[in-house]
Parts: sequence; structure tokens; C-alpha cells
Amino acid sequence: MCGIVAYIGSKDAAPILLEGLARLEYRGYDSAGVAVAAKGGLKMVKKKGRVADLAAVVPARFKGTAGIGHTRWATHGEPSDANSHPHLDGAQRFAVVHNGIIENADQLRAKLEADGVVFASETDTEVLVHLIAAEAKTETELEDAVRAALSRIVGTYGIAVLDAEQPDRIVVARNGSPIVLGIGEKEMFAASDVAALVRYTRQVVHLDDGELATVRADGFQTFTQDARATAKKPSTVDWEEASYDTAGHAHFLIKEIHEQPAAVERTLSGRVDERFATAHLGGLNLDAREARAFRRVKILGCGSAYYSGELGAQLIEELARIPAHAEPASEFRYRNPVIEADTLYIAVSQSGETYDTLAAVQEIKRKGGRVLGVVNTVGSAIARECDGGVYLHAGPEISVASTKAFTSTAVAFALIALHFGRVHDLSPADGHRICAGLKALPGQIREILAQEKEIAELAAAYAHNAGMMFVGRVRGWPVAREGAQKLKEVSYVHAEAYPASELKHGPLALIGPELPTVALVPDDELVEKNLTTMGEIRARHGRVLMVGHTAPDPKFAEDTILIPKNEPELDPILLGIPLQLLAYYAAVALERDVDKPRNLAKSVTVE
Repeated sequence: MCGIVAYIGSKDAAPILLEGLARLEYRGYDSAGVAVAAKGGLKMVKKKGRVADLAAVVPARFKGTAGIGHTRWATHGEPSDANSHPHLDGAQRFAVVHNGIIENADQLRAKLEADGVVFASETDTEVLVHLIAAEAKTETELEDAVRAALSRIVGTYGIAVLDAEQPDRIVVARNGSPIVLGIGEKEMFAASDVAALVRYTRQVVHLDDGELATVRADGFQTFTQDARATAKKPSTVDWEEASYDTAGHAHFLIKEIHEQPAAVERTLSGRVDERFATAHLGGLNLDAREARAFRRVKILGCGSAYYSGELGAQLIEELARIPAHAEPASEFRYRNPVIEADTLYIAVSQSGETYDTLAAVQEIKRKGGRVLGVVNTVGSAIARECDGGVYLHAGPEISVASTKAFTSTAVAFALIALHFGRVHDLSPADGHRICAGLKALPGQIREILAQEKEIAELAAAYAHNAGMMFVGRVRGWPVAREGAQKLKEVSYVHAEAYPASELKHGPLALIGPELPTVALVPDDELVEKNLTTMGEIRARHGRVLMVGHTAPDPKFAEDTILIPKNEPELDPILLGIPLQLLAYYAAVALERDVDKPRNLAKSVTVE
């Protein structure tokens, strides 16, 4: 993985490929490359480093009207020029770019080497291009050679294939890693993400797993692995090109932090039903009788999506009084889970393409379970696989570290909890209370963002510590986990989250002047217990930064960030906002690559 772009039409492909790859930089990568079909064969340039490094070495005369490009996030073989994509076969007839992992690559490589194939890289992807070349000895059409090669592959892939002898077409295929076609005027595009396409077209087609497509300048055909034609209808992308620009901000991350009031307004738009004190969520595809039949809820996600799921589980238990639990999707599918008919499963993913979460959804459906999705990307694989769900409408999230999608997901879970609560035993009075709290969130987020300067100063003061501890109780615990994740993601400062009540059961041994603690202290029934924990930390000379509603006695905290008070159930949504600013400005103080943290990718489509 991580980013694929392809173009075929009447224009020079290289500038379009490079621009598309630049649009995919947010996904995280370590090298990049492009190949075009030109008179006399294929031309290819690839380079370790950024897309700008690649663009600097692409020759002026790099002409061709069909081409493919790739940004790579290393899985097999270290980042290097040789391991970068595209990969060519020995005769340099075929070029391939690939996202995903070929699980039987070692066995296939050994057989190919025994047949005399010489490999130029350490990657699993190079196996595929040599397989295509071998199949082309008996197949006259590129599509047939690709299908035959893929039949020998075990694993996941999103690929694009270029053939010097058939430069009028590009063949793409998907199995577990996204591929989207873009329909232009006498030109066609393909990419792993619509971000690479929105400058050129809004008409897109999402491939399903096991589906392939041939794209030509004048159109496309889709088909299955066994060559059966499929019918695909284009959809319209509603994201604007301007969403992929920093709009004067230093980084996408701070831009997206500031976009959260508007993102939350979009998530809430048309969904708060004040007349009946509930949430209107027609996309769940559940009537009241079906909703009441579920005895428990299981939420699945990875990373920040998992932490938002923990927050969502608490909301569902509090408001709907249905037992709810969140679990990492990556672990769920490997423990042979028991799928119960009276359990509702909810899959969470900003991209809608997270492979571990998608695989968990498919496992649940295979066993007859009911799955809803909470995703941001319309038409994504998880959205298509689920039985219903909620779109966030948060807008494109470019920075690798999630902020507005995390917050919008928490708001979506509040809507789901309100909806289920009113179907069960949540009173109209409490329903109206939550509706009013939800409507107040955007304005309260703006109040927190107005403290940006003060939080930036605190972040600079805390950034140079070797590590930080984040603690919270009950409602504050998932927020503490997400706060620690944000800090380590973008600043590379070690951060650890613990339930505040667990601090004395081991982690207190770490506390001292060199390890500050961020304490999340909402003004709820547990405030006194949280103050006790802060006192234990201060007694060991630990520095405390408290995030809460009321300034404590200075003996409990050296520094305080105050946030507006909402309803107790919704307060955790606001607690997370200052932690995002804290992580961002710590990363700035340490001069990190904020939008593209090392070793990370935005949409993880491999295991």
C-alpha cells in the first residue's frame, strides 16, 4: 500500500499522475513512482522519499497518454528506489502498482525463480507482474492474463496494470483494497481514493471485492474473476476540491481541528427530532420492533475508531440501557467470535475501507449477524457491506491523525444512543435534554477552539518531556485513550492512558517530576474521586494538567484547561477537543511532520 492513481486519455499522463499522488500524500508513504506507455515501450521513474522528490527526477520528455502511479508504505522490503512501485517484468512489457499483501508471495517467488525469473526488488508485488508476464505467453488479451495471474494469488490487492503492447487500456482489480474509477470527458481515471480524482471528475464507480475493470479513454467495462460482466452505475462525489487544500493553515491537522464545529453541524443536520425528543436515523433500516429486539450491542473499530466506539458503548448503555461493548476489529475476527441473533454489531471506520474492520463485517454477515456502519466515506466498502448505518458527513479528513472524524463519530453514537433510548425507556424529558445538548455542541467546540493560544503555550511547555500519562474515569477513560493516541501519533512523545482508578495498581510507580499527567475531570458524580487521584500524583511530585469544567484547588493541578459544560453524557465529546490541540502544538514545538507521521498511513488496508 498506499496510494494508486491511473490515467488514460488524450493528455500527457505524467503531470496528472504526479498531481494525483500529491493528493494522496496524506495517506502516509515512503516512496513514489510513475510509469507511462509511450512509443517504443514503457517509461518508468520511481524514487524513495516524497512525491516532490519524484517530480524532481521525472524527465521533461516523459510523454505518454496512459500511465499508472503509486505512493508506497512499506510492507515487504525497506523503503528504497528498487522497492518502490511500479514494478516491471523482465521484458519491461508490463507495469503493476499494488496495494495490499500477497500472502503466498514467497512460494510463488520460489517457483518463478526456479523458472529463471530474476527479481529486482524484495516486494511481494513484483511476483504479480512476473505472473502476468508468464500468463501473457498464452493469453492474447491483457484482461485474461491479469485474471489468470490473480487466480494464483492469496491475499489482498488493489492493482492497476499497464501493458506496452496494449496501451489503449489499463486493467484494475480489487480484493480487500479500494479501487475507484473516475469518469471524465473522453478520458478515464482510477485511484485508491477519490481524493486523487475530485479535481478532474465527480462521477465515480466503486469496484467491489473480486471485481476487475478495463478502462479506456472512451469508457470502462467491469467484470468478475470468471469473466462475467457486471453492471455498475456511477455515483456523484459531493466533496469539493477545496477540501484538499490547507486553506491558509500551516497543516491539514489544525485546519481539520477548526472544521469540527461545522462537521458536527453536518452530522446533526436533519437528525435531531425535537418534536418526539429523539433522533431521526432512517439509514439504520430498523423499525422500532426490530430495535427493541436487540439485547446487546458490539462495536468494532481500529485505532481512533475503536476509542470512539468505547465512547459510543458508554452512551448506548447510559441512554438506552442496552449492554454495549467495544472491541478492536483486528482481534475480533481471529477469536472465532460467537455471533448472536439478538446482538447488533456496529462497524466504525472513517475511510470505510479499513481492512481489519471490513473483514470483521464480512465474518459477522457470513454467520448471519446484523451489522450497521458508522463511516465518513459514502460508497466505501464497509458502507456497502453493512445492512444500514450512519454517514458522518464530516468532509474529507486529510491528516493521518483523525480529529473531526473522531468527534463526528462520537456525535453519531450519541444520536444512535438517543434513538435506541427513546425506543426503550428514555423519558421524553431526558430526550429533550439530550437534543438540546447535541444542538449546543458546535458552539461549545468553538469556545474551546478560542483557547488555542493558551493551549499552544501549555503544549510547548509539556512537549519536551520523555512521556506523558493520561487518566480518566468512566466517561473520561475513552477520551484519555484517544488523547494519548493523538500525542504519540503526531509528536512521537510516549503517552500512556490508564483508568484513573487503576493508577495506584502499578502505574503510580512511574509518577514523578519527569512524567506529567493529563487528568480528564468532568463535573460529574466522580469529580471527588478524580481529585483524589490528582492528589496522589501531586504527592509524588508529578505535574498535573487538568481538563475539566471547574478550576480545582492549585494543590491538585499546576495547569488547567476549562471547557464548557454540556449534559454529563455528552461532556466526553468536548473533553477530547483540547487534547487534539495539545497534541498538535506539541508536535509543532518538536518540529514533527504533523500531517504525515512516520511509519503511519491514513487508511490501513492491510492486516
